[in-house]
Amino acid sequence: MKKGRYQSTARAYLVSSILRLGKRLYGQKGIVPEEEYLVPLGKAEVRREGSDITIIAIARMINHTLQVAEVLEKEGISAEVIDPRTLIPLDEDTIINSVKKTGRALIVHEACRTGGFGAEIAARIADEAFGYLDAPIKRVGTLDCPIPFNPKLEDYVIPNEHNIWAAALEVMNIEFKEYPGERVAEIAAR
Repeated sequence: MKKGRYQSTARAYLVSSILRLGKRLYGQKGIVPEEEYLVPLGKAEVRREGSDITIIAIARMINHTLQVAEVLEKEGISAEVIDPRTLIPLDEDTIINSVKKTGRALIVHEACRTGGFGAEIAARIADEAFGYLDAPIKRVGTLDCPIPFNPKLEDYVIPNEHNIWAAALEVMNIEFKEYPGERVAEIAAR
């Protein structure tokens, strides 16, 4: 992330805000424009178009979800991946329209399942698109326990590609099978 990008957005909207970054985002590399640009508050980004399932992923879980979407594509499942980018304000229209299109919703976040923001997104989907759902809304979040200090245990409690993939199959009502992507142990070894 380019230094100052978020501050520039906050200044442009003249709002007080809180920015929360996960510690595991710090080591990630990616393309960042040289010029200043703004991320619009309250405007989600469709990171991948799809027609079978909508996966709403928050923060670091976007990268995991995009990898899972590629694996699902190889299995004939077209996943639409939405990055809300901001939670308050939340771009409900993009999320609801996608769920109406696909008929299925999976919410992936790094917060605990109990009391996490995924529950709020699930509630809004249930309020606005319940009649369009072909399957129950599913949430993937961190296990409801303190985050362990041990990195291997931390990898166990925080969602990974395997958890997301298994949840997507469950929403699609497809019998669970061996994960064809990278093994969880290989991911943890990185």
